[in-house]
Amino acid sequence: KQAIFHYVYAVLHDPSYRETYAQNLKREFPRIPLHGDNEASFLQWAAWGEALMALHIGYEQVAPFALVRTDVPDEKVRASGQSPKCILKSDKDTGRITLDSETTLSGVPREAWAYLLGNRCAIDWVLYQHKEKKPKYPTIREKFDTYRFADYKEKVIDLLLRVTTVSVETVRIVAAMKAVGR
Repeated sequence: KQAIFHYVYAVLHDPSYRETYAQNLKREFPRIPLHGDNEASFLQWAAWGEALMALHIGYEQVAPFALVRTDVPDEKVRASGQSPKCILKSDKDTGRITLDSETTLSGVPREAWAYLLGNRCAIDWVLYQHKEKKPKYPTIREKFDTYRFADYKEKVIDLLLRVTTVSVETVRIVAAMKAVGR
C-alpha cells in the first residue's frame, strides 16, 4: 500500500504528466498512468515518491543549504533604537535574498527557483508569508498587530536554508523522472 501511495505521489510530480494532463487536472480527479511494464520501473517511481515525500513532509529535519550570510550593521537605524527595516526580497538572477537592511543571503542555486508552490517558487512563498502587513482597521492595527520580522529573523533564515535544500533536491528528483523514457 505504501509503495502505491509513493508511486502516485511521484507521478503527480512528473513534469510530463502535468504537461500532458494539465487541462484534465484542472477539471476532474487525476488519473494515474502506469509507467513501465515491469516491477523495477514501478519500484523506481515509488522510490522517487518516497524521497519526495520525505523531503516535503520532513522539511524541518532536512540539512540546511550552505548559503552565505552577510550581516552589515545599519548604524543609522541602530542609532535611532529601531529594528532593521524588513525588506524580504529575492533576486534569482544574482541568487540573493535580502531579508532586512542588514542581512543578505547569497549563493542560492538556480535550481532552487524552479520548484514552484502554486504560481511562485518556494523561497518567495516563505518570504511572502513572513512579511509585516499592516491591518486595514485602526483598532485591529493598534491592539493586535504584534508581528515583527525582527523577532523571527533567525527562524526565517533557518527555514530559508532548509527550503533551499528541499527545492534543489526536488528539482533533482523531478529531472531524473523527466529523463526516464516512457
